[in-house]
Amino acid sequence: MTLDELNAAPDAELRALLLACADVPAWAEAVLAGRPYADDADVVEVADKAAREFTPEDVDRALAAHPRIGEKAQGRRTEAAWSRDEQAGVSRDEQTRAALADGNHAYEERFGRVFLICATGLSSEQILSALQRRLAHDDATEQAVVADELRKIALLRLRKVLD
Repeated sequence: MTLDELNAAPDAELRALLLACADVPAWAEAVLAGRPYADDADVVEVADKAAREFTPEDVDRALAAHPRIGEKAQGRRTEAAWSRDEQAGVSRDEQTRAALADGNHAYEERFGRVFLICATGLSSEQILSALQRRLAHDDATEQAVVADELRKIALLRLRKVLD
């Protein structure tokens, strides 16, 4: 989508794309309200600022749309395709799948939500290392990390919309 198309898109159409980036209605509305944008950097700046305001409830809602790391997102929806692409660097060998499954289980037991990481460009080893490191976080620290990872994913996906 070009910048002109983004600026002219019907609210409902753009809202759906934004919610595919991050299923956070307040964030999508903030990006919508910023139109018209002068350039792509302005869109990303408004989106970034709004994403830094994610509440714990926003994060929980958005996490419901994310598969576990190492699990292939199913379906034809835009966000499923993006997720498959973002996790392309995750090794699919049995040992890695088992380590990720164990780590996901431990994380979910510890924090009560799926482990979220902006996986684009990360190796399986880097993801597993981050997962293990984050298991030692206290709840408040991890909540902030998860919100920031969600922000990174939202901005990455928004840039895909703009490409």
